[in-house]
Amino acid sequence: MTQISVSEAARAPNEPLVLAVPKGRILKELRPLMARAGLEPEPAFDDERHRGLRFRTNIPMVEIIRVRSFDVATFVAFGAAHLGVAGNDVLMEFDFPEIYAPLDLKIGACRLSVAEPVELSETDDPSRWSHVRVATKYPEVTRRHFAARGVQAECIKLNGAMELAPSLGLCRRIVDLVSTGSTLAANGLKEIELIADVTSRLIVNRAALKTRPADLGGWVERFREAVDAA
Repeated sequence: MTQISVSEAARAPNEPLVLAVPKGRILKELRPLMARAGLEPEPAFDDERHRGLRFRTNIPMVEIIRVRSFDVATFVAFGAAHLGVAGNDVLMEFDFPEIYAPLDLKIGACRLSVAEPVELSETDDPSRWSHVRVATKYPEVTRRHFAARGVQAECIKLNGAMELAPSLGLCRRIVDLVSTGSTLAANGLKEIELIADVTSRLIVNRAALKTRPADLGGWVERFREAVDAA
């Protein structure tokens, strides 16, 4: 495993703090929390036509970057961002020791589940599995989950459209995030096993927290108060 060194961001107390936030649905739920915490991005941040990824805020020493949800943890772990917002599904998959997750923001609620075709579920007995082939965006979490049950998991990494895998013969089962279950149902699939409940967490780079405890600790408390107020 590559050892991550103390980043330039963690060693530069006079540089602006960088908050990494995910694109998409989670960001819509995060915006009210940001406002309650007293953090407002520049107008371009909410302009869907704007292609920028780095934004100023109403606080001169705080900037925001907008990245893919899976990349938030990487930006924070390697110190490119001081803090971020990531689902515990992402944190479980990467398991970066450089990340501290002090606060559940209670947004983005969903679950990580195993699913299979409805017709297979009518006769399938998961307790009898010894080997499974699974399509998933979460190969590490999937392997650990099945290993704990004594099942060998062969994981096929996909970044999307997992629901197509069983109908096209790629595999019989998938592991994916589920919110309402409507996408599974539309593709003839059924949840058969829960791996983890998922919500988004405020995460912090550990090295940065040691060098800038007042700054980062202050933002953790601001977001904690915003969550409590919600």
